[in-house]
Amino acid sequence: MLRPAAVAGSWYPDHPARLAVEVDRYLDQADLAPAARPRALIAPHAGLMYSGPVAAFAYKLLKNATYRAAVLVGPSHFVPFEGVSIWEAGEWETPFGPVAVDAPLATEVRTACAKVIDLPAAHRREHSLEMQLPFLAHVLPGVPIVPLVMGAQTRETSFELGAALARVLSNDSNVLLIASSDLSHYENAVTASRMDAIMVRHVEALDAEGLMAALEHEPRHACGGGPMVSVLHAARLLGASSSRVLRYADSGDVSGDKSAVVGYLAAAIA
Repeated sequence: MLRPAAVAGSWYPDHPARLAVEVDRYLDQADLAPAARPRALIAPHAGLMYSGPVAAFAYKLLKNATYRAAVLVGPSHFVPFEGVSIWEAGEWETPFGPVAVDAPLATEVRTACAKVIDLPAAHRREHSLEMQLPFLAHVLPGVPIVPLVMGAQTRETSFELGAALARVLSNDSNVLLIASSDLSHYENAVTASRMDAIMVRHVEALDAEGLMAALEHEPRHACGGGPMVSVLHAARLLGASSSRVLRYADSGDVSGDKSAVVGYLAAAIA
C-alpha cells in the first residue's frame, strides 16, 4: 500500500537535502508573531516555488508543536467522482522517507462518514495532498497522516465530512486538520484579489456556511473550497474560536506575470 510520489522532481525537489534547503528557506522567511497551537490549517498546493512561500506561514506554527496525526483534505483535480476517497493504510512516499498512514484513525473516519469511499485512483496523480508533505514531513517528522481527496465538492459532502471528523476527534485534541486549496485561477491580479478577498473574509470569520454559499454562487473562487468548508466546520464543532489569515499572495509575486495568476492563502484555526 505504498502511494508513490507523483510530482517529486517536477513540482518540488526529489533530493532530500535540496528539498530541506528550499523548505527551510521558506520557513525562515515567514515572519510570524507567536500564536496558539493550531487545531487546523489551510495551505495552498501549487508547485513549491510558487505556493511554498505562502504555505510556510502555516507550517511555521507547527515548529514547536506536537501532534499524534494529521488529517489532510484536498480536492481531486483529475478523477471525477462523488464523495471522498480515503487512502486507508500503508505509506506515502516522500524525499524525506515514507510517511505512514494512521490506519486505525483512517478506519474510524471511513466508518463515521458514508461519503468516504475507497477509490485509490483518485490519489495516484493527485498533487493537492502530496504538496503538503514536503512541509509536514520536515516540520513534524514521524507524524502519520489520514489522506482524504474530495470529488464533487457539494454542500452535503463538505458538511457531512466535517461533522464526521468532529465526531471522530471529539476526544482527541492531538490531531491536526489540514485543508489543501488554492484560490482563484488565471484571473488578472486585481480581479483575483477581489475574488479571493471573499474567501479570506469567510475564513477569518470561521464561517463555513458563508464560504459554502460563496462557492455555490461562484465555484471559481477556490479549487479546494469543499475541503476548506469541511475543515472549518469540523474545527468549529471541535471548539475552535479563532481563525487567522497568515498570508495571502498570488503566483505573479514569483513569476512577475500579473495578467493571469493563482491565489494562495495560509490560515490557522485555533
